[in-house]
Amino acid sequence: GATGFGYEIATQFGLAVTPCRPALVPLTYQPADVKRYGSLSGISIIAAAAAGRTTFTDSILFTHKGLSGPAILQLSSYWTPGAPITLDLLPHLRLNEAILKWKSERPNAALKTLLREHLPERLAHCFLDLHGQNRPVRQFTERDAVALARIFHQWQIQPGGTEGYGKAEVTRGGVDTRELSSKTFESRKVPGLYFIGEVLDVTGWLGGFNFQWAWASGHCAGLFV
Repeated sequence: GATGFGYEIATQFGLAVTPCRPALVPLTYQPADVKRYGSLSGISIIAAAAAGRTTFTDSILFTHKGLSGPAILQLSSYWTPGAPITLDLLPHLRLNEAILKWKSERPNAALKTLLREHLPERLAHCFLDLHGQNRPVRQFTERDAVALARIFHQWQIQPGGTEGYGKAEVTRGGVDTRELSSKTFESRKVPGLYFIGEVLDVTGWLGGFNFQWAWASGHCAGLFV
């Protein structure tokens, strides 16, 4: 799976190959978003990252190119190029309720000051400034609080792409598993031809699962070669 050799062999023998692309890989910004968020490089927070119906809650890392960290790497395997992703930057806080509480208890405090208790200062300032919401909490109505919460809980961004195979942990796609015996990993069409590991259309999560798949599938095939 690290080179195209296995896919070429499979294609030459008429086996179906699912289109390949980088997976477990950092996502990059669109050019306009580099200007908006590039200054956040180096910031790491716990966030919930979603693509379609798939969500991962873990660390994300802002880079000068885009977004990385475990939650983003996991999500990249499910992301469809051209589609947006949605991030909840405060997954453990109901921001609209917090704002109304702060309004009652600390009405003269600036929202950016209060958000520093839950987010890195640069991140809080960036989002508040971009949306013109950097003002004392006493000025927020309940409707304002809901609108602001949506900015932090439902930050939608359309990645420009990925950082490619140079930064990818694995390859998504590969030889269709239906072409092989699930017991021996031998081709159903070509006796004596075996495919194992990353060259197959099997992609695991972070945490050693792809290594385990390579070792386990290799062991099984080795028993029958």
